[in-house]
Amino acid sequence: MANAAANAAVNDNPLWDTYFYSIRSVCPWSYSAWKRNKIDICLWQGVPKDLGKLEARVYVLINATPRLLKKIEERMNNERETEEWLHSHPKFGVNSTTVPVLIQQDRLQLEKARL
Repeated sequence: MANAAANAAVNDNPLWDTYFYSIRSVCPWSYSAWKRNKIDICLWQGVPKDLGKLEARVYVLINATPRLLKKIEERMNNERETEEWLHSHPKFGVNSTTVPVLIQQDRLQLEKARL
């Protein structure tokens, strides 16, 4: 059942469209990137993929706790110095994703976007 829910979340484009639109005030570039197909949504398989030409990748971990997400985020930020990893969980409230996720971004691109 968890896999079905995770796959449904990954493939729910209206869900992600609404989410990226809703966070424009805190992450202004994300909705534009989403609309340009520069953000990939996929299931977390335990090993991150190369970003390639993407601006971000969102990994769905349907049953992950906030604590587990934070641990993986910290490990990825330590191991992958050219990337910035974030996490989001429905328990976080405002601006959070509706499912638990890890977010992988190119560190240099993100720093430029924040200027």
